[in-house]
Amino acid sequence: MTTVPQQLEPALPAIQLSTAGSSSGQVLLSIWSSGSGSRFAAARRVEEALGRRFFSGAVAACIAVTVSNPMEVTKTRLQLDGELQGKAHLKPVLAAAGGGGIAIPDAHASPKAGPNGKVYNGTFDCFRKTWKSEGLGGVQRGLGAAYAYQFVLNGSRLGFYEPFRHTLNSLAGYGDPNTVRVWSSITAGASSGVVGAILGNPLFLVKARMQAYSPFNPVGAQHHYTSALNGLVDIVRKEGVKGLARGVDAAMLRTAMGSSVQLPSYNLAKTTLSGWGVGDHAGLFLLSSIFSGLCVCTVMQPADTVLTRMYNQSPNSIGPDGKPRGLLYKNPVHCLFLTWKTEGFFGLYRGTLSHLLRIAPHTVVTLVANEFIARQWTQWKRRKAAIALG
Repeated sequence: MTTVPQQLEPALPAIQLSTAGSSSGQVLLSIWSSGSGSRFAAARRVEEALGRRFFSGAVAACIAVTVSNPMEVTKTRLQLDGELQGKAHLKPVLAAAGGGGIAIPDAHASPKAGPNGKVYNGTFDCFRKTWKSEGLGGVQRGLGAAYAYQFVLNGSRLGFYEPFRHTLNSLAGYGDPNTVRVWSSITAGASSGVVGAILGNPLFLVKARMQAYSPFNPVGAQHHYTSALNGLVDIVRKEGVKGLARGVDAAMLRTAMGSSVQLPSYNLAKTTLSGWGVGDHAGLFLLSSIFSGLCVCTVMQPADTVLTRMYNQSPNSIGPDGKPRGLLYKNPVHCLFLTWKTEGFFGLYRGTLSHLLRIAPHTVVTLVANEFIARQWTQWKRRKAAIALG
């Protein structure tokens, strides 16, 4: 049994709701059938609780992406820089065990690439060159699409995480659905992340392509979209509606891996630090968020590199040298394999520093802002209820 938070509507009594094995619609139906004189208000409280989670999560993520987007642009370009340009690329066929062979597609080296086959020499060089040649618009390329994507992804992830976790705990028979269990936290985090990834895939696709585009230092396939909407329309026109689903399998893998550790690691750190006597203040949220960001970056980086490359390719794509390139990878596993074979282990962790410099502040700002907004929402509801009571 779980109690609807009374602070959402102080003027109304708390109502006991059984959520085990129930959808939100069934919960509302049980409220209606209970005969309580407060059933309409209780239903509204449930809806407001879900709305608060979605709103606070989405707004917090949009605030965070404003800070983290420059490093996201840098990370994306580094993950595409020197794509399939390892030693194996110098051979038309990569020898495989058993005497067979694996063809290595031509990813087309950038005309701006140096002797090592790369345009950029690390995170700070990439940021410097982008700022110098493209200005603020360059380092914030794709920001509009990033806002829309973060609203969908993080609104869903943070909005559905607690309901999923409570439901899993209830189904497992735990007396208190709020009990922190590692397995249910990981499952809920991964599940809510996958839902958000599916819903936000078209926006992430456009965002990744916009961030990779550079008229001065091109890497990877080049897609010149003037806006997120222009990108969506262009994809449908050239690749059909199914083109909007490109890379969704890789996105689900990446997001599930990241989501499975983000909130659980945050909650674990927060609970542990509280047990060590760290007070319930900004320092607790900051330390917990930093730990969570480190965990996410470590676990998610290989899948993130694969996702960037899957998103960047298209049947009619143009390489950084201005020549038709087409598709390089059949699926995420094929991309993972070719990257490993041609670029080695570190090819999968290309752009890791940029990712860390993005994910750390992004995670900190997202989670701290989420808690702040949620608390402000609750206080606003209390003031509103107090005014209504006169």
